[in-house]
Amino acid sequence: MIAYIDEFKTNVTWLPQIPAHWELKKIDALFTERKTKVSDKDYAPLSVTKKGILPQLGYAAKSSDRDNRKLVKIGDFVINSRSDRKGSCGISKFTGSVSLINIVLTPRSELNNDFIHYLLRNYHFSEEYYRNGRGIVADLWTTRYSEMKTILLPIPPRKEQDQIVRFLNWKVSKINKLISIRRREIQELEELKRSRISSLVMGQSYKNQKCTDIRWVFSIPKVWNEKPLVQFAYEQSVKNTGMIEENLLSLSHGKIIKKNINTTDGLLPVSFEGYQIVNAGNIILRLTDLQNDHNSLRTGLVTQRGIITPAYTCLKVRKGIIPEYLQLQLHVADLCKFFYGMGGGVRQSIGFKDIKRMLIAIPPINEQNEILMQVHEVNAPIDKQICRFKTIISELIELKNTIIANVVTGKIDIRNVAVPEYEHVDILTDEDIEGSDEAIESQTDGTAE
Repeated sequence: MIAYIDEFKTNVTWLPQIPAHWELKKIDALFTERKTKVSDKDYAPLSVTKKGILPQLGYAAKSSDRDNRKLVKIGDFVINSRSDRKGSCGISKFTGSVSLINIVLTPRSELNNDFIHYLLRNYHFSEEYYRNGRGIVADLWTTRYSEMKTILLPIPPRKEQDQIVRFLNWKVSKINKLISIRRREIQELEELKRSRISSLVMGQSYKNQKCTDIRWVFSIPKVWNEKPLVQFAYEQSVKNTGMIEENLLSLSHGKIIKKNINTTDGLLPVSFEGYQIVNAGNIILRLTDLQNDHNSLRTGLVTQRGIITPAYTCLKVRKGIIPEYLQLQLHVADLCKFFYGMGGGVRQSIGFKDIKRMLIAIPPINEQNEILMQVHEVNAPIDKQICRFKTIISELIELKNTIIANVVTGKIDIRNVAVPEYEHVDILTDEDIEGSDEAIESQTDGTAE
């Protein structure tokens, strides 16, 4: 790949130079703003995400004003105006409705919509877009159409736009294929780790076994007891009245992680006084939406004092069992889909009262410690390899973003590059669409999109 021979310098902050035969055009010369207000009863709700414009989850929280939304048609470009949603935009493949905080633009006919999708999702434009906004604090920084419409965009001739799209589709697919391979390898490693943990925690390596009434395992060691959960844990609920704690925690992929309470990403409530205080050793369970989301992990062990959504069930462990061991046994039950189908109502939710009689396998404390040591030994090498693959994926994503940015801003001349036959690969999976546990948490809280 080579640079363009003829270029000219501009006075545009984010585009110091572009190819000489390209044009600089203002956004309002390339798009018309669509401001038609509709109801999500007539037009299915869409979500504007960092992965593009997607159908809103059926169990996502809905805005209280469902009749006051913006119409989106196939081919429209939609961007979230809030800086805390930076990068949430894209050309829509769906007709539907979005919340009023989004800006909806219809490209004019001379534009290749896929070129626009690549151009306006690259990080150089993203920075320029939000640089033109305003706000009192970073969290509330907003860019309106009146402020973005004069932003200058680099526009090549239509024939060149088409070639850029062909080239980028090819390159992106090649990188996506490599990312997909690494993701599958991570998934296989995670499954191997879960299988080994399940075997250890449920004592499957012991020689003398006995039949059990525990629903997610056929047998347990003969010397182990099986008792109801309520004998080893009870529900704890301490409200954060008066904002006693500000250390915001979240359940993410089976771990309790720390979040920045000052960077809410538009998903969390204005006040955290309704959240619950948790302490190290507490066990968190997400027992909502049991008819959906069979991928995410529903249990986690708290390792630091903080606050977490009240939609989750918080357990405090009694004597006779190590918190980490109990959490791992609940984790095994979760992996075996023990909780699914137990709930009632629209959201298919349950509480501690519904699971307190579930049976738990209880080895002596010294055996619990030995099992935990074995679990840590199993996890260490697998986690190290998973971390290496995640680093590779991050590097591939960065490479992909760099190639896209360089091509759509005219740093690389790809006009004469022959695009071969290739397999189109899109790395957007069902799990990506459903989102992380944090996204589900925000839906449970009832916050708007």
